[in-house]
Amino acid sequence: MDENFKIIEEKTLELTFQVEDESHGVFNALRHILMQNPDVEYAVYNIDHPLTGKPEMTIKTKRGKRPRIALKQAAEELQKESSDFKKLIDEAL
Repeated sequence: MDENFKIIEEKTLELTFQVEDESHGVFNALRHILMQNPDVEYAVYNIDHPLTGKPEMTIKTKRGKRPRIALKQAAEELQKESSDFKKLIDEAL
């Protein structure tokens, strides 16, 4: 596992993790994708200080669903959307 990614707390239906060197933009996009997943009850993030804080996100899933799986799916979707957006810009410029 990457040293910039740290699990703070993990329960059956809830996962709280921290990622160093990431911004509001990435976490907001990830939260948006997670909230579109019908298996996710909520996804929230917090950054204590905008310049020096480490973003921390909590994902809570519905009964029988695992937050790690929801996170992995959301990360894959974010990567796909970012690649599609980059391709669009590259073609336009």
